[in-house]
Amino acid sequence: MTITEKILASRCGKKEVSPGELINAKVDIVLANDITAPIAITEFKKIGAKGVFDKDRIALIPDHFAPQKDIKAAEQCRMLRDFSREYELGLYFEVGRMGVEHALLPEQGIVVPGDLVIGADSHTCTYGGLGAFATGVGSTDVASAMATGECWFKVPESMKFIYYGKLNKWVGGKDLILHTIGDIGVDGALYRAMEFTGETISSLPMYARLTMCNMAIEAGGKNGIIAPDKITEQYVKGRAKREYKFYSSDKDAAYVRTIEYDCSKIPLTVSCPHLPSNTKPAAGLSSITIDQVVVGSCTNGRIEDLREAAEIIKGKKVNPNVRMIVIPATQQIYLDAVKEGLAEIFVNAGAVFSTPTCGPCLGGHMGILAKGERALATTNRNFVGRMGHPESEVYLSNPAVAAATAIMGRIAVPEEVI
Repeated sequence: MTITEKILASRCGKKEVSPGELINAKVDIVLANDITAPIAITEFKKIGAKGVFDKDRIALIPDHFAPQKDIKAAEQCRMLRDFSREYELGLYFEVGRMGVEHALLPEQGIVVPGDLVIGADSHTCTYGGLGAFATGVGSTDVASAMATGECWFKVPESMKFIYYGKLNKWVGGKDLILHTIGDIGVDGALYRAMEFTGETISSLPMYARLTMCNMAIEAGGKNGIIAPDKITEQYVKGRAKREYKFYSSDKDAAYVRTIEYDCSKIPLTVSCPHLPSNTKPAAGLSSITIDQVVVGSCTNGRIEDLREAAEIIKGKKVNPNVRMIVIPATQQIYLDAVKEGLAEIFVNAGAVFSTPTCGPCLGGHMGILAKGERALATTNRNFVGRMGHPESEVYLSNPAVAAATAIMGRIAVPEEVI
């Protein structure tokens, strides 16, 4: 079996499962946010549930429109607050303690290797970076799981992606996953497990692994996953709130397709409007002017991402024609950025340094685009109208390219400004 099949088998009480099989499995963590939880809470009450299956395994995190941007957002966030108090949920994170959900749960050791996690948010697949099976589901599935602790699945087929070779300077996990999506397309892994492996992945730090798995959904994947190893152990040791288990794929496990990439040939990569698969080398896009740069989100808002952007922009200025918005993904990352002097670097450069929020990524708040404006962001999605006006455009990149772009006022690579 593959790592994905092993985790699913362990949660449905079977010795083995195979692709296409329908199973009912026990979940370790159920997750929802201020957009998706209100629907789940409403459905939970409709079905007449007497209580939640486990008050310490349901995470409700207001992060999309929080801090609350308007009256409607305030009402939705209040639903999470009231429900959490009513059922005494141990994993409710209020503004001031919350962070972007998919950065917060690994950081806090709430999701651990070997877990089965469902979340009413498509980027729940992020936790595959820890060696967990994690996938996005609908709010009604979350409502059912909050009551029963179970969810149904069709066991996905697995695709294997092997990465080898030395990464070029500034190229990281974001470039690898953008390159992959550009290669296979936004439906290239539809309802399949995307298993990332190879020597390059083995040496990839945890933040980059989480970035790669975060965007599995952008290729249509059911989940992204990386087998846990020494780097995983180093990350979870001391922070894991529960016991964890390392699973790995059998050598004779079956894959529907195997693709190999020579990473020495992968350049700094940008996704152009209006699909994550519309990728081009960053160096070839220097004619494209940019109005707004966003560094943050569940994809690239970790401390390492902020360090990368700060290294490029230190001692320089954001182009007068650009708004640069930097959003640490959690309160801990915010504090670390202040202690390390990163916040000062960004503010001195002329950037906004924000409290944790999803904010502009989904066109929520903190950086909405006007008609005809272009943004380059370290976020994960660039569909029509994603960050504001339907006639605006979003380009996706890693933090180094984002910082260089903020300085130049057009899409740029770090070598142009260092």
